[in-house]
Amino acid sequence: MSVLHNEEVAFRGSLRDFMFVNIAGYRFVDLPDRDNLRAPFREKCTSLGLKGTILLSPNGINFFLAGTQESINDYVSFLEEDSRLTGIPMHITYSEYQPFRRMLVRLKKEIISLGMDEIRPVENEGNYINPSQFKTWLDEGKEVIVLDTRNDYELRVGSFENSIDLDIKSFREFPEAVKRLDYDKSTPVVMFCTGGIRCEKASMVMESQGWGEVYQVRGGVLGYFKEAGGAHWKGDCFVFDQRVSLDTELMEGDHQMCFNCREPLSPDDLKSEKYSLEEYCPYCYERVVS
Repeated sequence: MSVLHNEEVAFRGSLRDFMFVNIAGYRFVDLPDRDNLRAPFREKCTSLGLKGTILLSPNGINFFLAGTQESINDYVSFLEEDSRLTGIPMHITYSEYQPFRRMLVRLKKEIISLGMDEIRPVENEGNYINPSQFKTWLDEGKEVIVLDTRNDYELRVGSFENSIDLDIKSFREFPEAVKRLDYDKSTPVVMFCTGGIRCEKASMVMESQGWGEVYQVRGGVLGYFKEAGGAHWKGDCFVFDQRVSLDTELMEGDHQMCFNCREPLSPDDLKSEKYSLEEYCPYCYERVVS
Protein backbone atom coordinates (compact mmCIF):
# COMPACT_ATOMS: atom_id res chain seq x y z
CA MET A 1 0.00 0.00 0.00
CA SER A 2 1.18 3.52 -0.80
CA VAL A 3 2.66 5.40 2.15
CA LEU A 4 0.40 8.31 1.20
CA HIS A 5 -2.52 6.05 0.38
CA ASN A 6 -5.15 7.87 2.41
CA GLU A 7 -4.28 11.25 0.92
CA GLU A 8 -4.25 9.76 -2.56
CA VAL A 9 -7.72 8.30 -2.06
CA ALA A 10 -9.02 11.71 -0.99
CA PHE A 11 -7.85 13.20 -4.29
CA ARG A 12 -8.50 10.19 -6.50
CA GLY A 13 -11.15 11.97 -8.55
CA SER A 14 -8.70 14.63 -9.78
CA LEU A 15 -5.30 13.10 -9.12
CA ARG A 16 -4.88 12.07 -12.74
CA ASP A 17 -4.68 15.77 -13.65
CA PHE A 18 -1.55 16.31 -11.54
CA MET A 19 1.93 14.94 -12.16
CA PHE A 20 3.62 16.07 -8.95
CA VAL A 21 3.02 15.42 -5.28
CA ASN A 22 4.26 18.16 -2.93
CA ILE A 23 4.99 17.37 0.71
CA ALA A 24 6.13 19.52 3.62
CA GLY A 25 6.91 18.38 7.14
CA TYR A 26 9.07 19.06 10.15
CA ARG A 27 9.98 17.67 13.54
CA PHE A 28 11.90 19.13 16.43
CA VAL A 29 14.06 16.26 17.66
CA ASP A 30 17.64 15.91 18.83
CA LEU A 31 19.87 14.93 15.90
CA PRO A 32 23.45 14.89 17.24
CA ASP A 33 24.47 13.03 14.07
CA ARG A 34 23.13 15.77 11.82
CA ASP A 35 26.32 16.04 9.73
CA ASN A 36 26.28 12.32 8.93
CA LEU A 37 22.68 12.48 7.71
CA ARG A 38 23.31 14.94 4.90
CA ALA A 39 24.92 12.64 2.34
CA PRO A 40 22.37 9.79 2.65
CA PHE A 41 19.46 12.22 2.31
CA ARG A 42 21.03 13.94 -0.68
CA GLU A 43 21.86 10.66 -2.42
CA LYS A 44 18.40 9.23 -1.82
CA CYS A 45 16.52 12.29 -3.03
CA THR A 46 18.75 12.67 -6.08
CA SER A 47 18.25 9.02 -7.02
CA LEU A 48 14.47 9.46 -6.72
CA GLY A 49 14.45 12.58 -8.89
CA LEU A 50 13.03 14.72 -6.11
CA LYS A 51 13.50 18.48 -5.92
CA GLY A 52 13.09 20.85 -3.00
CA THR A 53 14.94 21.50 0.25
CA ILE A 54 15.76 19.52 3.39
CA LEU A 55 17.08 21.41 6.40
CA LEU A 56 18.95 19.42 9.05
CA SER A 57 19.92 20.89 12.40
CA PRO A 58 21.05 19.41 15.73
CA ASN A 59 17.47 19.90 16.93
CA GLY A 60 15.36 18.76 14.02
CA ILE A 61 14.44 18.36 10.36
CA ASN A 62 12.35 20.50 8.04
CA PHE A 63 11.59 19.52 4.43
CA PHE A 64 9.55 20.57 1.43
CA LEU A 65 9.84 18.33 -1.60
CA ALA A 66 8.07 17.48 -4.84
CA GLY A 67 8.16 14.49 -7.15
CA THR A 68 6.07 11.67 -8.51
CA GLN A 69 3.77 9.73 -6.18
CA GLU A 70 6.14 6.74 -6.30
CA SER A 71 9.24 8.79 -5.51
CA ILE A 72 7.52 10.57 -2.61
CA ASN A 73 6.39 7.23 -1.21
CA ASP A 74 9.97 5.94 -1.44
CA TYR A 75 11.26 9.06 0.31
CA VAL A 76 8.81 8.65 3.18
CA SER A 77 9.81 4.98 3.55
CA PHE A 78 13.47 6.03 3.65
CA LEU A 79 12.73 8.77 6.19
CA GLU A 80 10.96 6.36 8.50
CA GLU A 81 13.86 3.94 8.57
CA ASP A 82 15.11 6.30 11.29
CA SER A 83 12.88 5.76 14.34
CA ARG A 84 13.32 9.42 15.33
CA LEU A 85 11.61 10.48 12.10
CA THR A 86 8.62 8.15 11.93
CA GLY A 87 5.11 9.50 11.70
CA ILE A 88 5.98 13.11 10.88
CA PRO A 89 2.74 14.93 9.97
CA MET A 90 2.89 16.16 6.39
CA HIS A 91 1.07 18.69 4.28
CA ILE A 92 0.30 17.14 0.91
CA THR A 93 -0.70 19.10 -2.19
CA TYR A 94 -0.61 18.44 -5.92
CA SER A 95 0.65 20.39 -8.92
CA GLU A 96 0.85 20.05 -12.68
CA TYR A 97 4.55 20.94 -12.75
CA GLN A 98 7.67 20.67 -10.59
CA PRO A 99 7.56 23.78 -8.33
CA PHE A 100 11.21 23.53 -7.23
CA ARG A 101 14.28 24.17 -9.35
CA ARG A 102 16.82 21.96 -7.60
CA MET A 103 17.46 19.54 -4.75
CA LEU A 104 19.20 20.94 -1.67
CA VAL A 105 20.13 19.35 1.66
CA ARG A 106 21.41 22.02 4.01
CA LEU A 107 23.00 21.89 7.46
CA LYS A 108 21.59 24.65 9.66
CA LYS A 109 21.91 25.76 13.25
CA GLU A 110 18.09 26.02 13.40
CA ILE A 111 15.44 24.52 11.12
CA ILE A 112 13.54 27.78 11.55
CA SER A 113 15.75 30.73 12.44
CA LEU A 114 14.87 32.76 15.53
CA GLY A 115 18.29 33.38 17.07
CA MET A 116 17.33 32.40 20.62
CA ASP A 117 19.16 29.27 21.73
CA GLU A 118 17.05 29.00 24.87
CA ILE A 119 13.87 28.43 22.82
CA ARG A 120 13.85 24.66 22.29
CA PRO A 121 10.50 23.15 21.20
CA VAL A 122 12.02 19.69 21.51
CA GLU A 123 11.86 20.21 25.29
CA ASN A 124 8.47 21.91 25.49
CA GLU A 125 5.38 20.94 23.50
CA GLY A 126 3.00 23.85 23.08
CA ASN A 127 -0.78 24.09 23.31
CA TYR A 128 -2.54 23.30 20.05
CA ILE A 129 -6.02 24.10 18.83
CA ASN A 130 -7.51 22.01 16.04
CA PRO A 131 -8.64 23.98 12.98
CA SER A 132 -12.28 22.96 13.43
CA GLN A 133 -12.27 24.22 17.03
CA PHE A 134 -10.59 27.47 15.98
CA LYS A 135 -13.27 27.95 13.31
CA THR A 136 -15.94 27.42 15.98
CA TRP A 137 -14.35 30.10 18.14
CA LEU A 138 -14.37 32.50 15.19
CA ASP A 139 -17.96 31.56 14.31
CA GLU A 140 -19.03 32.33 17.87
CA GLY A 141 -17.07 35.58 18.08
CA LYS A 142 -15.07 34.37 21.07
CA GLU A 143 -12.78 37.00 22.57
CA VAL A 144 -9.39 35.93 21.30
CA ILE A 145 -6.29 37.56 19.83
CA VAL A 146 -5.61 36.10 16.37
CA LEU A 147 -1.90 36.57 15.72
CA ASP A 148 -0.19 36.15 12.34
CA THR A 149 3.46 35.20 12.90
CA ARG A 150 4.44 35.38 9.22
CA ASN A 151 6.38 38.01 7.31
CA ASP A 152 4.82 41.15 5.81
CA TYR A 153 4.94 39.95 2.20
CA GLU A 154 3.12 36.75 3.17
CA LEU A 155 0.32 38.72 4.81
CA ARG A 156 -0.28 40.69 1.62
CA VAL A 157 -1.29 37.46 -0.09
CA GLY A 158 -3.87 36.58 2.55
CA SER A 159 -4.62 36.19 6.26
CA PHE A 160 -7.44 35.58 8.72
CA GLU A 161 -9.98 38.35 9.11
CA ASN A 162 -9.11 40.74 11.97
CA SER A 163 -5.77 39.06 12.62
CA ILE A 164 -2.88 41.09 14.02
CA ASP A 165 -0.14 42.06 11.59
CA LEU A 166 3.19 42.38 13.40
CA ASP A 167 4.74 44.07 10.33
CA ILE A 168 7.91 41.97 10.40
CA LYS A 169 10.20 41.16 7.49
CA SER A 170 11.85 38.18 9.19
CA PHE A 171 10.84 35.72 11.90
CA ARG A 172 13.87 36.89 13.88
CA GLU A 173 11.97 40.13 14.47
CA PHE A 174 9.10 38.31 16.19
CA PRO A 175 10.32 38.48 19.83
CA GLU A 176 10.71 42.26 19.75
CA ALA A 177 7.50 42.77 17.76
CA VAL A 178 5.28 40.98 20.28
CA LYS A 179 6.71 43.09 23.09
CA ARG A 180 4.90 46.02 21.48
CA LEU A 181 1.46 44.38 21.64
CA ASP A 182 -0.84 46.41 23.86
CA TYR A 183 -3.33 43.80 25.08
CA ASP A 184 -4.27 42.16 28.36
CA LYS A 185 -1.94 39.18 28.56
CA SER A 186 -4.68 37.07 30.10
CA THR A 187 -6.61 37.20 26.79
CA PRO A 188 -6.33 33.91 24.85
CA VAL A 189 -3.99 34.12 21.86
CA VAL A 190 -4.31 31.91 18.78
CA MET A 191 -1.30 32.16 16.50
CA PHE A 192 -0.73 30.71 13.06
CA CYS A 193 1.82 30.41 10.28
CA THR A 194 1.92 28.50 6.99
CA GLY A 195 2.49 24.98 8.27
CA GLY A 196 3.00 25.33 12.01
CA ILE A 197 6.77 25.34 12.45
CA ARG A 198 7.19 29.03 13.30
CA CYS A 199 4.44 28.85 15.92
CA GLU A 200 6.31 26.09 17.76
CA LYS A 201 8.91 28.67 18.72
CA ALA A 202 6.66 31.72 18.72
CA SER A 203 4.39 30.23 21.38
CA MET A 204 7.36 29.68 23.69
CA VAL A 205 8.50 33.27 23.14
CA MET A 206 5.07 34.60 24.13
CA GLU A 207 4.86 32.39 27.19
CA SER A 208 8.29 33.63 28.27
CA GLN A 209 6.94 37.19 27.98
CA GLY A 210 4.06 36.47 30.35
CA TRP A 211 1.16 35.58 28.06
CA GLY A 212 -1.02 33.15 29.97
CA GLU A 213 -3.06 31.29 27.34
CA VAL A 214 -1.30 30.73 24.03
CA TYR A 215 -2.50 28.34 21.32
CA GLN A 216 -1.15 27.45 17.91
CA VAL A 217 -3.36 26.27 15.06
CA ARG A 218 -2.45 22.64 14.47
CA GLY A 219 -1.06 22.32 10.97
CA GLY A 220 -1.03 26.06 10.39
CA VAL A 221 -2.92 27.73 7.57
CA LEU A 222 -2.63 24.71 5.29
CA GLY A 223 -4.02 22.48 8.02
CA TYR A 224 -6.90 24.92 8.49
CA PHE A 225 -7.70 24.93 4.76
CA LYS A 226 -7.76 21.15 4.70
CA GLU A 227 -9.93 20.69 7.79
CA ALA A 228 -12.05 23.85 7.97
CA GLY A 229 -12.02 25.28 4.44
CA GLY A 230 -11.77 29.00 3.80
CA ALA A 231 -14.13 30.37 6.45
CA HIS A 232 -12.82 33.61 8.04
CA TRP A 233 -9.84 33.70 5.65
CA LYS A 234 -9.30 36.45 3.08
CA GLY A 235 -7.10 35.83 0.02
CA ASP A 236 -4.67 32.98 -0.62
CA CYS A 237 -1.75 31.56 1.35
CA PHE A 238 1.83 32.33 0.34
CA VAL A 239 4.07 29.29 -0.18
CA PHE A 240 7.84 29.18 -0.67
CA ASP A 241 7.97 27.64 -4.14
CA GLN A 242 7.19 28.58 -7.74
CA ARG A 243 3.44 28.27 -7.17
CA VAL A 244 3.73 31.39 -4.97
CA SER A 245 0.30 30.89 -3.39
CA LEU A 246 -2.36 28.28 -2.67
CA ASP A 247 -6.07 28.96 -2.46
CA THR A 248 -8.35 27.62 0.26
CA GLU A 249 -8.82 24.39 -1.72
CA LEU A 250 -5.03 23.88 -1.70
CA MET A 251 -4.77 24.54 -5.42
CA GLU A 252 -2.32 26.99 -7.02
CA GLY A 253 -3.50 30.60 -6.67
CA ASP A 254 -3.31 33.59 -9.01
CA HIS A 255 -0.18 35.20 -7.62
CA GLN A 256 3.13 35.47 -9.43
CA MET A 257 6.56 36.49 -8.22
CA CYS A 258 8.64 39.47 -9.29
CA PHE A 259 11.76 38.32 -11.15
CA ASN A 260 13.73 41.19 -9.67
CA CYS A 261 12.82 41.49 -5.98
CA ARG A 262 10.99 38.15 -5.44
CA GLU A 263 7.91 39.82 -3.94
CA PRO A 264 4.55 38.05 -4.46
CA LEU A 265 2.36 39.90 -6.95
CA SER A 266 -1.43 39.88 -7.06
CA PRO A 267 -3.41 40.11 -10.33
CA ASP A 268 -3.85 43.83 -9.59
CA ASP A 269 -0.09 44.25 -9.13
CA LEU A 270 0.46 42.67 -12.55
CA LYS A 271 -1.79 45.32 -14.12
CA SER A 272 0.08 48.19 -12.51
CA GLU A 273 1.97 50.74 -14.60
CA LYS A 274 4.87 50.01 -12.25
CA TYR A 275 5.10 46.39 -13.37
CA SER A 276 7.26 45.16 -16.23
CA LEU A 277 7.99 41.47 -16.74
CA GLU A 278 11.51 40.53 -15.61
CA GLU A 279 12.32 44.19 -14.81
CA TYR A 280 10.39 45.64 -11.87
CA CYS A 281 7.15 45.59 -9.92
CA PRO A 282 5.30 48.06 -7.64
CA TYR A 283 7.50 46.96 -4.71
CA CYS A 284 10.89 47.57 -6.36
CA TYR A 285 9.96 50.13 -9.04
CA GLU A 286 11.38 53.13 -7.19
CA ARG A 287 14.72 51.42 -6.59
CA VAL A 288 15.07 50.09 -10.12
CA VAL A 289 13.81 53.02 -12.17
CA SER A 290 15.35 55.80 -10.08
